[in-house]
Amino acid sequence: MAAKNRGLGRGLDALFSSSEIDTKEISAEKKEEIQARGIDFININDIKPNENQPRKVFDEEKLQELASSIREHGLIQPVILRKAEKGYEIVAGERRWRACRKAGLKEIPCIIKELTDEQNMLVAIIENMQREDLNPIEEAEGLNQMIGNFGMTQEEVSKSVGKSRPYITNSLRLLKLPEEVRNFVSEGKLTTGHARAIAGIADKEKQIELAEFTIKGELSVREIEKLIKEEHSPKKRNPRKKAAKSADVKRVEEDLKHIIGTKVTLNQSGRKGKIEIEYYSREELERLIELLKTLG
Repeated sequence: MAAKNRGLGRGLDALFSSSEIDTKEISAEKKEEIQARGIDFININDIKPNENQPRKVFDEEKLQELASSIREHGLIQPVILRKAEKGYEIVAGERRWRACRKAGLKEIPCIIKELTDEQNMLVAIIENMQREDLNPIEEAEGLNQMIGNFGMTQEEVSKSVGKSRPYITNSLRLLKLPEEVRNFVSEGKLTTGHARAIAGIADKEKQIELAEFTIKGELSVREIEKLIKEEHSPKKRNPRKKAAKSADVKRVEEDLKHIIGTKVTLNQSGRKGKIEIEYYSREELERLIELLKTLG
């Protein structure tokens, strides 16, 4: 791969093709035959993970299943490595490497490639995306690395990973969500569709509230989009500038929020005013109505 060529998506086929092997009960003769194909057997302790690996979460149960398969059938596909200052660094196949450690293998079949730091990161990201091994947040962070660390444009990223420009833009928007919401997405509690809709809300507190309501099954993507549309709709201008709320009023709002379980706003005008209680679904409205009935 040329250093300037960032369109690695199609080039991955050449990197991984024709490399499937059978390492079950391997003999010395068979080992030599495999090595003649450019596949080396490397001490598993001489291999370290890729620092730019976009994948952060490895399902322990699935790792155990893969380890059991490797014990039974051997490692079918070699791990891709590049030389490091000491030993080797994984380019692609960290999950296989982890499973091999669990399976008790001393050495594993590997293909050694000469790659720059940029190529190393791109291959790691693209390989995981092609295998659909990344959760949406890991994928977004990987794409963001391509832009932030190597100065690639969204158009270049789009061509490299084989995804549309809007797909890249929407994916990167997820990184603007609060940490709590990003965690919901990483854990699979919140769908990408819901997360992208929530990202259209400017208020961080409201984003978290909407995410929590969604997890409870109370909001669809369409309902969230409707809330966003209402929030962005033109509002009547008030010629009078609102006075800043006192600390006492803010404290009362916060107390009511904890009691009622949703955002409460006090609007005062002289000696009179109104209390606004927000809700985000029919179920939430019914809950609030029942709560207010108990006050009678």
